[in-house]
Amino acid sequence: MVRVADRDRLFVAVCLIAPLACLVVFFLYPLSMVVVRSITQPDGSIGLGNFAAILSSPNFWRATWHSLAMSGTTTALVLVLGLVVSFALHRCRIPGSALIMAAVSLPLLMPSLVQGLGLIFLLGRNGLLTKASGIEINIYGFWGLVIANGLYSLPQAILIISAALRSADARIYEAAEILGTSGWRQFRDITLPNIKFGLLSAGFVAFTVTITDFGNAATIGGDYSILATEIYNQVVGQMNFNLGAVVGIMLLFPTVLAFYLERVASQRQFGSGSDSAVPIVPRFTPRRDVPMTLAAWLVALIPVVTVGVVVFGSFVWLWPYRFDLTLRHYAVKVAGGYDPLWTTVYISFWAGLIGTALIFALGVALQRMPRALVKPIYFLCMLPAAVPGLVLGLSYIFAFNVPNTPLYFLYGTAMLIALCNIFHYWTQGFLTTMTGLRLVPASLQETAACLGASLPRVMRDVVAPHMAPTIISVFFLLFMQSMVTLSAVIFLITASVSVASVSIMRLDEAGFTSQAAAYATCTMGVVIAASILLRLLLALVGRRAQG
Repeated sequence: MVRVADRDRLFVAVCLIAPLACLVVFFLYPLSMVVVRSITQPDGSIGLGNFAAILSSPNFWRATWHSLAMSGTTTALVLVLGLVVSFALHRCRIPGSALIMAAVSLPLLMPSLVQGLGLIFLLGRNGLLTKASGIEINIYGFWGLVIANGLYSLPQAILIISAALRSADARIYEAAEILGTSGWRQFRDITLPNIKFGLLSAGFVAFTVTITDFGNAATIGGDYSILATEIYNQVVGQMNFNLGAVVGIMLLFPTVLAFYLERVASQRQFGSGSDSAVPIVPRFTPRRDVPMTLAAWLVALIPVVTVGVVVFGSFVWLWPYRFDLTLRHYAVKVAGGYDPLWTTVYISFWAGLIGTALIFALGVALQRMPRALVKPIYFLCMLPAAVPGLVLGLSYIFAFNVPNTPLYFLYGTAMLIALCNIFHYWTQGFLTTMTGLRLVPASLQETAACLGASLPRVMRDVVAPHMAPTIISVFFLLFMQSMVTLSAVIFLITASVSVASVSIMRLDEAGFTSQAAAYATCTMGVVIAASILLRLLLALVGRRAQG
């Protein structure tokens, strides 16, 4: 008869080994193949010839300079707008703050290339504003990418800066007011120093998101080459897989550095908070709050208009000449029709289900392991966030599109795309799960164990009910991210298995811009429905917990 202690040890071993084996097979192994292919020369020998070829190419240095210039400008713009909106939301009395937050968060619910489509409908050669003003605006290129990527990264910057602003202590500001310090000086001498690490963290996140994004570059980049499009051109355009691997490794350097600095800044910002801090409750101050309200609403209107014009354009007969409403653009018969959309829902469901199970199991195992073993595994779980989606997708070709290897059967399947999505967004799910596990009362688990419950039963009857909101959130996080991602899956589609974001890109490339807008609207509809279902489930779980 197997003792309870032995069953518990076996349970922990399974919870640890299964996710770690998946991390090794579906994350570390593919990435190692990128390194191998980058040093494999055309004649099959090992050397640095590919690096020499790339580093001597003017196209590579032009793409590198373009990427750094575009990402740097976008980051600066996002930090200014993010600070304005966050300050308005948390330090001012403004009407409709929930609506503002919902409006600026819209880009998170759609593929990144929707921003590019919206700008084309507004400012392209046949754009609404271009026709109305009569001014020829070249939106394709640097400024188009800055605006589109700025919209895409703004919600994440606002979330980080808002968290930094919320951690301030109201007593410091009360003391400053007693001493007669003006509002501007309080902002300059107290607020900015207190949130400097939050600003740095937001800046590095915005930089990483923009330098690795492929969707907007494919839609509105035009001839303005960046590193993400350079990888795509090397692999798909010229079939130079090894040179694509070299460019992928080059793209890793700025993203890994930015990710490391972001983690350091984030830990310093949120590690300095005090449990006894008194939250700030702003008083209405007309000189400050009226202009901040106008500024916040103005910023919030930009994503609403950009997304709204895509939805509107999908119903218009002929943009921008005939505005009769029609459903004809929803009759998509090219690029596989709506099959890729349903395939994406299927992929996203399995990505959410498998990813949540693996992450939860690993979190349970880590809580029962020595700290010396936890640290390297924790570090491994943080690595996926530093790897751009294009590089991860490319690595899957090198790892799984190899005949006569055990995992070749996965290539070209929806399950491989689901696995790629899991490890693309692994870090976000892992951090959320670990936070949820720390909130489960240890005394309840100890009591259940003292009463003779085995560890699997403690997990089922004690931990899982407490973790239900976190488990649901991680599932929908993976589901929604899988629905809208493009960069990680662009290399993994085949003639029989494609996804919605690629169909949108293909339709736009073929000149079916209105049909691309219709497809994007359907994709957004699925993600918004998932978001509503998430809120309903969380509310239901919350009511059951209280009852």
